[in-house]
Formats: sequence, structure tokens, C-alpha cells
Amino acid sequence: MEGSFTGGDEYQKHFLPRDYLAAFYSFDSGPVPEAEMLKFNLECLHKTFGPGGLQGDTLIDIDSGPTIYQVLAACESFKDITLSDFTDRNREELEKWLKKEPGAYDWTPAVRFACELEGNSDRWREKEEKLRAVVKRVLKCDANLGNPLAPVVLPLADCVLTLLAMECACCSLDAYRAALRNLASLLKPGGHLVTIVTLRLKSYMVGKRQFSCVPLEKEEVEQAVLDAGFDIEQLLHSPRSYTVSLAANTGLCFIVARKRPGP
Repeated sequence: MEGSFTGGDEYQKHFLPRDYLAAFYSFDSGPVPEAEMLKFNLECLHKTFGPGGLQGDTLIDIDSGPTIYQVLAACESFKDITLSDFTDRNREELEKWLKKEPGAYDWTPAVRFACELEGNSDRWREKEEKLRAVVKRVLKCDANLGNPLAPVVLPLADCVLTLLAMECACCSLDAYRAALRNLASLLKPGGHLVTIVTLRLKSYMVGKRQFSCVPLEKEEVEQAVLDAGFDIEQLLHSPRSYTVSLAANTGLCFIVARKRPGP
């Protein structure tokens, strides 16, 4: 598997949501890098979508994985949210939480922290119900397609969100650049792209399976966003990394960018 790209078929066959959640979103063991990363992401998203931040009617989250934390802030400022992922299992995991089915993953710690950032940690149950009401659909997606949601065609969105995903979905820098152009096609002129990218990461483990990433530098990400038709309004570079990538000298790049008007 060394040196090979894990494409969609590998994700469909071998990516297990519960192994992924156990590796990156289990916080029973106390303050670990994964928990700090989640808090960092939630803080960035709160500043982006909180009072005075981005708002609108529609938001599309591309490559949601089996997680919902990334839209906890946005559900207060957008009326219609679409979640999406390539694999059937991840979409099933999302639906399980949205429908409050038995065995759904417990996101309470993340929801409580998001509410704490908003100034009222006691409203976490209300926050969960708000999110469930605002998420209108869970779709299949592939960021490598000209229409990442094909065959579904949605009205152009006010915001596209994608966290810790494009570097895993793309096999090369050129593919990453093309994927950003594909995401731009989902947005209204003046709409916003919000993305977090793990830098310099070559692969990560989920259970006993290794999945590849395209290692990106901050400057490459920044230039790709600009070339996809965006003006960058905010760029934050953080040295934070997950346990699995500590030895790889990785970091995070958080970007908020506005789609330029067409010609």
C-alpha cells in the first residue's frame, strides 16, 4: 500500500466509521491531541459563523465523513444545510444520529463545547435539535467530479464547508486544485468557502487500514484557493496536529475565502 493512492473504492470497502470515530473523536482518556484539535476546529468555526460572521440560506458540507461537529456553529446562521460523503457507511452513520436511532454516536462533549463557546453550555440538547432540523439532506459526493453532488443538482449555495477532507480525497496537487474549482461551482458569486486542511500529511490510519493523503504546503493551498476563483478573507496557520501525524511535521491551514464575481 506504500506509495499507492487509496481511492473511492478503497474507502467504500474498508473505511469503517466507528474505527475512525474511536481514533479521532473519543475523549474519555482526557486531554489528548485529538481533543485539542476538535476544540481548535470548533473555535475557528464559532468565530467564522458566530455573531457578526458568515450567514445565509444554504450551506453545503462536502465530505462530512461520519461527523456532525463541523456544522454546530453554522446551524445557527444557515437555514438549509446539506451533509455529504462518498461512502455509504459514513452517510448511514450521519442518518443514524440525525434520526436519533439506537447506537448513534454520542456527540454530547462536542455539542457542549460548541454551546460553551456561544455562552450557554446548558442548551446542548436544544442545539442538537436545531441541527437536526436544519440539516435537510444527506447526499453522496465526490469532490473530483465537476458537480461533486452528481447526479443531484442543488441551487447555488451561500457557503461550502469542507474540513480535513480534500487532502484525503485527492491523489495529487493538480487533483486538489481541480477539486477546489469543483467546489467553487457549487457557490453563488460572493459565496464563501470555509476549509481546514492538514498540511504535509501523507497518510493516516483508521483501525488497521492506512489511507493516503496528498501532502500539501500552506503556500500550495493558498495559491490553489486563489486560482479556483476566490479572494482569501482569513488564513490561519496552526502547528497543531493529530497524534498519528506528530512525527510528520504537520500543521493545519484554516481558510475563509469569498468567491469572486464571474466575468
